[in-house]
Amino acid sequence: MDQVTLRAAERSDSGSRESRRLRRSGLVPANIYGRGMDATSVTVDRKELYTALHTDAGHNALISVSVEGGEELLTVAREVQRHPVRGEISHLDFIRVVLDEAIEAEVSLEFTGTPVGVFQDGGFVEMIATTVSISALPLAIPTSIEYDISHLYIGDTAKVADLPAIDGVEYLDDPEHPIVGVVAPRVEEEPEELEGEELEGEEGEAVEGAEGEEGSEDDSAEGDE
Repeated sequence: MDQVTLRAAERSDSGSRESRRLRRSGLVPANIYGRGMDATSVTVDRKELYTALHTDAGHNALISVSVEGGEELLTVAREVQRHPVRGEISHLDFIRVVLDEAIEAEVSLEFTGTPVGVFQDGGFVEMIATTVSISALPLAIPTSIEYDISHLYIGDTAKVADLPAIDGVEYLDDPEHPIVGVVAPRVEEEPEELEGEELEGEEGEAVEGAEGEEGSEDDSAEGDE
C-alpha cells in the first residue's frame, strides 16, 4: 500500500464564500476526524492533493497529513466531492486510521482473460460491477482485485462469492451480487414483409372503388327513371 505525505494548514473561517475564495487560490477545504481527536478543518494544496490521490492505490492510499504547527496524522481520503463540470475536487474528508485496525474501502475489479463464450460463440462481456467493498487493515488493502473470466460461457455470471480469497481481506458485499457475465450477441430483427399486405390493400381499395362506381351508375339510372 502506498503512503504519501500531504501538507495542510488549519482554517477557522467557514462558509461557501470562504470556500470559493480558497478554491480560487488553488486550495481545497477539507476536514480531518477520527477516533481520539476532534474534527479539524484544514486546507490542502490542490496540486499536491492530486498527486497524493493518483498513486496506484488511488483513494485508498495512506496519506500522512502534516498539519502546520501540529502533528502528522495517518489518514485515508473519503467523501471526495467534485465540481460538477470541471471535475476538480472541491472538498473531502481525511479519516484518521490506526495500522492495527481494519477499515472499509472500495477496491477496483480487474477482469482478465477472454471468456470462452466470447471467442467461441461471439458473445459479449457485460461488466455489472467495477468495484467491491472490503474490510482490511490499512496496509493490507489491495490496489485492485483480479478475476479471470476466461472460463465463462454465454449465460454465465460471476458473483462476489467467486472472487479470490485474499489473506486479511473480507468482502462486505452480498456474496450473491453479480459482478460480470457473458451475454449472447444481439440478433437484428428482419423487417416484416409488407409488400403482399400493401398490394392486398391496394387491390381492396380498387374493388371498393369499382363497387362505388357501379352503385353510382345504378343510382343514376334510378333517378332517370
